[in-house]
Order: sequence, then C-alpha cells, then structure tokens
Amino acid sequence: MKLAIVGTGYVGLVTAACLAKAGNEVTCIDNNVSKLARIAAGQLPFHEPQLPCLVNEGRAAGRLRFTGSLRDGVQDASIIFLSIGTPSAADGCADTSSLLACVSSLAEMLDHDCLVVVKSTAPVGTCDTLQEIFRSKLRARGTGLHIEVACNPEFLAEGSAVHDFLEPARIVIGTASAQARAMLRQLYTPFDADGKRTLAMELRSAEFAKYACNAMLAARVSMVNELAAIAAQMGADMDAVSSVLRTDPRIGGRYLQPGVGYGGSCLPKDLRALIRMAQDRQEPATLLRSVELVNQRQVRLLFDAIRQYVGDDLGHCRIAVWGLAFKPDTDDIREAPSLILIRMLLDAGAQVSAYDPVANKPVRRVIHDAALNLSDDAYAACDGSDALVVITEWDEFRSPDFSRLTRCLASPAVFDARNLYRREQLAAFGLRHYRIGQAGKAPRQAVPTPYAASPEPSELRHNGGY
Repeated sequence: MKLAIVGTGYVGLVTAACLAKAGNEVTCIDNNVSKLARIAAGQLPFHEPQLPCLVNEGRAAGRLRFTGSLRDGVQDASIIFLSIGTPSAADGCADTSSLLACVSSLAEMLDHDCLVVVKSTAPVGTCDTLQEIFRSKLRARGTGLHIEVACNPEFLAEGSAVHDFLEPARIVIGTASAQARAMLRQLYTPFDADGKRTLAMELRSAEFAKYACNAMLAARVSMVNELAAIAAQMGADMDAVSSVLRTDPRIGGRYLQPGVGYGGSCLPKDLRALIRMAQDRQEPATLLRSVELVNQRQVRLLFDAIRQYVGDDLGHCRIAVWGLAFKPDTDDIREAPSLILIRMLLDAGAQVSAYDPVANKPVRRVIHDAALNLSDDAYAACDGSDALVVITEWDEFRSPDFSRLTRCLASPAVFDARNLYRREQLAAFGLRHYRIGQAGKAPRQAVPTPYAASPEPSELRHNGGY
C-alpha cells in the first residue's frame, strides 16, 4: 500500500519505519528541512532503540523516503497519516492549530480519493472538525472527491516504541464507514494476523480512548506515590505493601513502585487537556485534578528532603544527579522530573553535576547555567558531591560500583528516587539510603561536618517519605 505520513517526530518516524518494514511504500513529510537532512545523513532527531536500523533498512529497500513537499509527499497515497504535534496551550488545551492548518492545505491540493488518519492525540471531536474542513473545501472546489477522516491513536512507549508497534497490545481504529475500517484492518494485518487485538469503534470513542489510557496510568502512578507518603508517616514500608498489592489480580503487578512522579511528552499534556475538556463540559474532573496535584508534589518532596539533609543554605552544596531523561531508553526531557529538580536546586544556589547516557545534549540546549555541569561519566559527576540523586532508572544505575561511589562522594547520601536499591545494600558501603515509602531507621553513619547531625531516614518521613 502507498502511504504518506505527515510529521517525522516520535510517532511519525516510528510509524513510518515499521509500516515500511511490512512492505508498504512510505513517504515521510516534514516542513523542517534541516531535520530531513539530518535523517538522510543517518542522524535521527531522537534516541529510540532499534529505530535507526529500521529507518536505514527502509531507505535502502526503497520503501521509505523523505520530502519537505506536502504536495509531492501525498501524491497517490491511499492513506495519509497525520502525526503532528498538539502541545499544551497556556490554558491546558491541546493546541491543534498545526493539525488544522495541515488539513486545510490538504483539502486544497488533494486530487484523489484517500483516507486521512489522525495519529496525533487531539481533543474529542477533532476528527469531526477535520471532516467538515474537507467537506466544505472540496465543495467549494466543485470536486466529487471522497476523502474520509479516521482516528488511529498511537500507544507507543518511548524506549520500546518499535516493539510496541510491531507487537501491539491493541490497535484502536475509529472510523465512520465500513470501507475505512476495512482499509485500516488490512494495513495492520501484518501486526495482528487474527485481528483479535484490533478494536474498531466510532471516531469519538477512539479519540477518547487515548486520553482514558493515559489518565488511568497517571492515576496509578499518583496513587502509589500517595500511598507511599502515607505509609512512611505510619512506619510502614511501601515495598512490603506493594508485594501484597501485586497478588491481587484486580490490581495487577505493574507501576507499583513509588517514585518521583511521571513526566514526558504524553501523560502531563494529555491529563491537562482532559481536565480542560471536562471543564468545558461542566464536569469537575475532581480525581484527575488530584492526580496532577500529587504528581506536582513529588519533586518538591524530593527537594525538601535533600535540603533537610544538607541544610537550608544550599549555596555551599554540590549535588550529583544520575538521569536526565524522563525515563530510560530515551533522550526525551520534556517535563522530566530531573529538570524540575535541577532548576529548583540551581535557584536555591546549589551546584549541580549531572550525567545521563543519552540526554546530556538536549539538556544543554534548554538549561544555560554555569552552576550546572553535565558530565560524560557517572562517577565523575559524583566527585566531591554532597549527595547523589538517582532520578532515571537506566540499567547502568542498577548495579553501580558502590565502593567507588563512596570514594567519590563527599558525603555518603543517596536519594533513590526510583527505588532501585536496598537500604542494607548501600549500608554495607557506608552509604545512607533515602527513598520514598521507606520505613525504619538506616544504620547511623559517621558523616563529615556539617552533616554530623543530619536526620536519619525515619526523621525525614514527615517530609513525604524520603
């Protein structure tokens, strides 16, 4: 099948490469010419495991090409996918202006029947709006073309997006006609041969499904973090509690580790948009607002715990941070908890030395502060630091050389924001372990002045569990 994909961002490029792998002829379209030049040179605009190989294979086979011309790119395409960003506006709404502008252009230039599929996460009712744009503009042109709009939301997790596309847990198709539904089922047959994971529905349900999934996941994260904070106040250990929760089939075993909260390009943006959609329809969205408030609180709790350990005056402190991306296996730093924490530390006068396997470069583009040092080595980032904060759960952080880490740090404190370590494990190397949801006292360690009177983990529990 001949396909066009507008937008070579995260969703567009992964979709294009995977559909080309299945044998389709795919043309990617983007108005950012410099980005296209970098892709042509083998430099993808973001880090995603397996994707570079797929892109190179598709280009070498002649099934994947790139162009900056919308008119050229959509020529003869049976299906046109729209993977255009819908960032948060100031009021929380998803900004669909670029999506609307693209459709308006398509309505003025298309000269053949086709299916236009919205991959972008857009407010419920957007597909109806786009269909009306096509209807009115085609009528004005006096053409009898049949162009239908469908919804096919993406469910790609950064870091495993290629796997998620090739072996999907579900494929959601929202259409207004049986013909459009049949086209999309045929397209996705290589990824769902028996059709059992393909869920067909009407347009608005498909649009809402993406928001519902992200809202449920965000609620899960915030619920566990809220429970962990309460557990710590009561002397209970959230790790032990989570082991009980996992045995309940109604709850399941995933996303039960407390931490510093969610970030990235989807959950924060989509939750804000859903709250705004509810507000516009006089629905209170009380739970969704609470989910957001709990998440916003998590980084502040971590900052307060660090400040309580080193003292109110952070001007004399150097804090090491491991992890900058909002999650492992990506270089995406959008709304990353690490950046929120770093800005708080810098504003308080602290020096920050940070390391991430792949996200240093994007951070350099957004934070220009002489007090922030971005290191190319995890242990070098810790040299002379008064505490280490582990904030992204990269595999290389799971079993570090604790003996070397102890020698690097000026004060042996590890703030484990992703619950990667056990207290006894760190205590064996003279390291203090602070984590959310922790119960009981860590072994008291002798620490250099001015940290001799620093509070133990049990004393920090009133700060939210760190």
